[in-house]
Amino acid sequence: MKIRFIQLFVLLLFIPLTLFAQGRFSFEIKDGHFYRDGAVTPVISGEMHYPRIPHQYWRHRLEMMKAMGLNTVATYVFWNLHETEPGKWDFEGDKNLREYIKTAGDLGMMVILRPGPYVCAEWEFGGYPWWLQNIPNMEIRRDNPEFLQRTKLYIDRLYKEVGDLQVTKGGPIIMVQAENEFGSYVAQRKDIPLEEHRRYNAKIRQQLADAGFDAPLFTSDGSWLFEGGSTPGALPTANGESNIENLKKVVNEYHGGTGPYMVAEFYPGWLMHWAEPFPDVSASSVARQTEMYLQNDVSFNFYMVHGGTNFGFTSGANYDKNHDIQPDMTSYDYDAPISEAGWVTPKYDSIRNVIKKYVKYKVPEAPAPNPVIEIPSIRLTKVADVLALAKEQKPLVASDPMTFEQLKQGYGYVLYTHHFNQPISGTLEIPGLRDYATVYLNGERVGELNRYYNNYSMPIDIPFNTTLEVLVENWGRINYGEEIVNNTKGIISPVTINGLEISDWSMYKLPMDREPSFAKLSKDKVYTNTPDKTSSLYRKPVFYEGTFSLDKTGDTFIDMSAWGKGIIFINGKNIGRYWQVGPQQTLYIPGVWLKKGENRIVIFEQLNDERKTNVRTVKTPVLTQLKSVSSTEVRNKLMEKVESPFSVDETINKIEQTIKSNGASVFAVFDHAKNAKEAGMELLPIKVVVFGSPEIGTKLMQENPAISLELPLRISVWEAADGKVWVTYPNLDEISKEYGMENNTVVSKMQEGLVNIVRTSTGK
Repeated sequence: MKIRFIQLFVLLLFIPLTLFAQGRFSFEIKDGHFYRDGAVTPVISGEMHYPRIPHQYWRHRLEMMKAMGLNTVATYVFWNLHETEPGKWDFEGDKNLREYIKTAGDLGMMVILRPGPYVCAEWEFGGYPWWLQNIPNMEIRRDNPEFLQRTKLYIDRLYKEVGDLQVTKGGPIIMVQAENEFGSYVAQRKDIPLEEHRRYNAKIRQQLADAGFDAPLFTSDGSWLFEGGSTPGALPTANGESNIENLKKVVNEYHGGTGPYMVAEFYPGWLMHWAEPFPDVSASSVARQTEMYLQNDVSFNFYMVHGGTNFGFTSGANYDKNHDIQPDMTSYDYDAPISEAGWVTPKYDSIRNVIKKYVKYKVPEAPAPNPVIEIPSIRLTKVADVLALAKEQKPLVASDPMTFEQLKQGYGYVLYTHHFNQPISGTLEIPGLRDYATVYLNGERVGELNRYYNNYSMPIDIPFNTTLEVLVENWGRINYGEEIVNNTKGIISPVTINGLEISDWSMYKLPMDREPSFAKLSKDKVYTNTPDKTSSLYRKPVFYEGTFSLDKTGDTFIDMSAWGKGIIFINGKNIGRYWQVGPQQTLYIPGVWLKKGENRIVIFEQLNDERKTNVRTVKTPVLTQLKSVSSTEVRNKLMEKVESPFSVDETINKIEQTIKSNGASVFAVFDHAKNAKEAGMELLPIKVVVFGSPEIGTKLMQENPAISLELPLRISVWEAADGKVWVTYPNLDEISKEYGMENNTVVSKMQEGLVNIVRTSTGK
């Protein structure tokens, strides 16, 4: 009996080793081919990024990939995801890269690791930690000691996490990328000598080797960029190359006349920006190209096979000649074969049918999709005043506006304020806006500025004893192109009115790094969501809070098509940004982030153009509904501006005469340039005429007393730095919406009268 027990113990002792050994395999690049366990094996891969999917769904998505016929998964590693602060590392939960790779290995899949340190990927700052920009003498992505010191720390720490999962040590990682799309950067940064680019690239390759990464290396670039992007000892692969002859020619040139040949980024879809049409790549064209690769012994990696979601503040941005920034949407669906929520698509079926014809292994059936639910209505019972809450903290005060980085804040929002003791009118200019701002005077919104539309200025009329408040949002740092080195956020240059620089700013940080707890907010800043309690919050940024109960959970999509702009927290998870312009109108809520029983939602609504009492979820996402935004909305909803051919004094005189001839009263004319001169400041000519009809004003106040804040009326006339004279007047139709007085006949008549006054006085 004792002998049998010992035999059983020994057997149990070796079972784990035997199972581990069954998962081991060899992988080589030789003779122009990829070899797995000595047999020629094409790499049929799909890109899928672990933090864009809840970790509870990793196995499901990997099984989806296997069922499409793939034998490999590729993933970037996001440095800024893991080193959130200098020396502070996080590899837990959705950041558990090791578990992700092991899960792929358990399913018999090979893994391609793309550690960067630059990754692009439509990811915030291309994967770089935002705080790198605070390091003195730091220059990213070049032969710079400060930068290379940090990349070494990152690569060494990454090796400790996953180094033993390389194929050379019995794991599933078959290849490691050396840098990423570096040839593109070489082409963009011609100001850096090619010799330095190559030194930098070689040092990153050496850091990988010194850390212990000894799996085969590769690079990836457009086929015309190999001169700058390839590096000795690494297999060059061509991104987006559909021409087989060209692919083989360029790889042969940089790889000793032989393959293997691989397209490391084969695009079945494309990335998505806010305010731009959703991409549309046909299933048939992708299937045809897939078959062409398989027929010609070309390995490939679908980028993306499954995109997932840019949860929180992880989305990056691009730019072009027409837009200083193009922020990426929250959804990273990518029009990929596997949808954002992990569903089979027609593109998936088309590719699967092609791959099955060419592979020798059995392709399993796709796993069932996760359950989907619909929540018809979630009541929003509480509202909180964000501007008031922001000002409860002690501000940071400085002569000039401070950037997010100077404030030691990576993401979210910052409220910039300046108090004016004297009135001033003219053009507010914030050329250093990064990236989106709503502008308030004593809490009343008077305009929006927007880097996507290159809109950095607006007319403004600031009365006596008024606080200017500018709420600035970081839309995500640029992740591709030479502008990646200019990625500070907030207000990064002086603010001016009529060319006069505004000094002495107070800054309030709103990182939104966690869900606000209404129970901990000041009671006098939180309101019951009823019209009488929240009328003062119209057009101000607010938090809405609600709770809802579920008897079953499942994936769902929150419908934000009737909302303005903001972010959403579900049970403490930031599920991402929404913006009315689209094309994305719903945000994905993974079912694993919901729970049976009570759930909580908090919505940060930046615009709040109308009071909201509920929100709902639907079973089908809306990602293609692009809404137009009028030039008036883009520029400024509350003000209109017209150029005058006359001087400031002449225009003011004409306005006064027209007002009086229409039976209204001129209450006052303010000469702000004169007042400024008496205070020791020099301003270009600025005058404001204050007028109104007491009879009409009284009638409106009886209908809604709150509108008295907008009475009497003001028309501003000012001279810009280029000598042009401008007339600014209120858009009463827009203002009236704030008070629930849409389509009010009296207001419409007042607006018509205002327009006539301005037209008559300027000859327009």
